[in-house]
Amino acid sequence: MKVLVIGGDGYCGWATALYLSNRGYEVGILDSLVRRHWDQQLCIDTLTPITPIQQRIQRWKDLTGKSIDLFIGDINNYDFLIKSLLKFEPQAIIHFGEQRSAPFSMIDREHAVLTQANNVIGNLNLLYAMREHFPDCHLVKLGTMGEYGTPNIDIEEGYITIEHNGRKDTLPYPKQPGSFYHLSKVHDSHNIHFACKIWGLRATDLNQGVVYGVLTEETGMDELLINRLDYDGVFGTALNRFCIQAAIGHPLTVYGKGGQTRAFLDIRDTVRCIELALENPADSGQFRVFNQFTELHSVGDLAMMVKKAGIALGLDVEVENIPNPRVELEDHYFNAKNTNLLDLGLQPHFLSDSLLDSLLNFAIKYKERVDNTQIMPKVLWRNPG
Repeated sequence: MKVLVIGGDGYCGWATALYLSNRGYEVGILDSLVRRHWDQQLCIDTLTPITPIQQRIQRWKDLTGKSIDLFIGDINNYDFLIKSLLKFEPQAIIHFGEQRSAPFSMIDREHAVLTQANNVIGNLNLLYAMREHFPDCHLVKLGTMGEYGTPNIDIEEGYITIEHNGRKDTLPYPKQPGSFYHLSKVHDSHNIHFACKIWGLRATDLNQGVVYGVLTEETGMDELLINRLDYDGVFGTALNRFCIQAAIGHPLTVYGKGGQTRAFLDIRDTVRCIELALENPADSGQFRVFNQFTELHSVGDLAMMVKKAGIALGLDVEVENIPNPRVELEDHYFNAKNTNLLDLGLQPHFLSDSLLDSLLNFAIKYKERVDNTQIMPKVLWRNPG
């Protein structure tokens, strides 16, 4: 199968591109490389030194003999997008090519507009390109569990059956996004659902939890293939941030009470979930939603797990509850369903002592690259003052 990975230079995209290439898929990467540009703008850097995308792809070919096509450009440029798709002729498109940070989207008006323009318009361009040239192509789109918010009822997978005034219907699950980034993902989901309904496109929306880890079988093959690992207050995610904080002796920064419960999964499960979606495509006209996670943890519990693992490695680890920069419930009900991918054969990597040891040792290896000024959150959801 020919699979185009949009955003294939990013954290999830790079791991996915190599994973699929290693399994015999014919892979192309399309990326504007803007993620690297945002690092420069914000004066932040990944913990791990990542090489230029051309060098990464060449090293992969040297090691495996497998080629990955590369298209550098922006999917907000419709002419570029069409030319790239016609040249590669994908049978499936994996769409990771979006601004993926909630704090980034909340910095100011400019970053909120940038996030929504980049994400919503790029996704809409892709839908039109598929309609015009690749109507049978399967779109696998990365969504987020953050679309749902924290409702006081169980979170179903995309849809919910409701009885109201004696009538029953199955409707899209209500969305309560928590940032302008999460809102952009909701808009994407609505647009894809609409396009499937009116044009007969086929799409799988993967509402992914918080991803942790850095190593997959492929990215661990060589130093030049290593994946990025973000620890800063803008792009860093909870568990990765905690492990890096532990490695440098910084207190683990738990926002508020720490009762915020979220869905999590290992980067190795991310790439497997993508493969399962490709192997079992949606039908024509179907907008399918999978909740892509393996475990539920509160942020406070996660910090205590990292503290325990860090102490076992001889680290001095403290946990500090800091004022929450976000506007969110810090104590709430959270029970989400995730049966679809398990039914397709996902065998999860659960958060374990060995995984935490691996992540902590990885952080220790590169701790000299940590910029301590980037550890604490600087973006506030509330009005200043």
